[in-house]
Amino acid sequence: MSRSDASSDSTILECTDCLDPAEAFALIGNETRLSILEALWAAEERPVAFSELRREVGMRDSAQFNYHLQKLTGHFVTHREAEDGNGGYDFKHAGEKVVRSVIAGSFNEHPTLEPFPVQGGCVACGGPLQASYADEHITIECIDCGQQHGEYSFPPGGLNDRTAEEIADAFDQRVRHLHCLAADGVCPECSGRMETRLVEKGECCLGISVRVDHDCLQCGHSLCSAVGLRLLDHSAVVSFHRERGVRLDERPYWTLPWCVSDQYTTVLERDPVRLEVTIPLAGDELRVVMDETLAVLETTVA
Repeated sequence: MSRSDASSDSTILECTDCLDPAEAFALIGNETRLSILEALWAAEERPVAFSELRREVGMRDSAQFNYHLQKLTGHFVTHREAEDGNGGYDFKHAGEKVVRSVIAGSFNEHPTLEPFPVQGGCVACGGPLQASYADEHITIECIDCGQQHGEYSFPPGGLNDRTAEEIADAFDQRVRHLHCLAADGVCPECSGRMETRLVEKGECCLGISVRVDHDCLQCGHSLCSAVGLRLLDHSAVVSFHRERGVRLDERPYWTLPWCVSDQYTTVLERDPVRLEVTIPLAGDELRVVMDETLAVLETTVA
């Protein structure tokens, strides 16, 4: 929940029944309560009646079950009326997030994955690329020179029942989605307000001197990338490639040099900020001018 100083002109959203974070974690740090959330998740239809929910959890003591259910109600679970007039229980957003996190493996899984080759060549030396997994992040890097082509979060659950090729594809789609949300001003973690800014000569996993940082003003989540990554779904960029026989939705972002290198980015002005990304293909060049928010101002083909 966003907080604001009382003197701010922005709308202030006050929380009259909020939980301290430690108390919130204490509430769900109980096997029975987690079982209730998991039973709700597994239900074919919601809301779920009290008796059915207790049966799925497998607790005979109705009073004890009700005690745990009421601890969740109001913060993780809500009681609502069903269409047939009978009351039942359903998720609140926080409860759904807890179960999704368990399914994703963020709380209880610590898998290992051997590095595996991925499509494309290094933007620095042309060498082969590989993906490695550590600390719930996938890193694309060159085997020969170590040049990184992106390091982003990937929940452990995303590795389940996928081949190496499918993991690479899922990672590509996830990175596109995360950066699309961030550039549109929405934090992919908490949906708070995301601030975008140009950074020159700062440290970055890509080793580039001109990059874009996205920082959440609410939860502090951050992402960085080359400027060009924002253009993957822009209509002019998609059309430019399609007209030359390339479908961008079939090319992993790390195989596109303008998405992982600042070699194709020029800072035209700094006040106000104006950037140009040059995209070469089939003997032609698409030049894209952007402002400091990464909004496209103009495109030309040369």
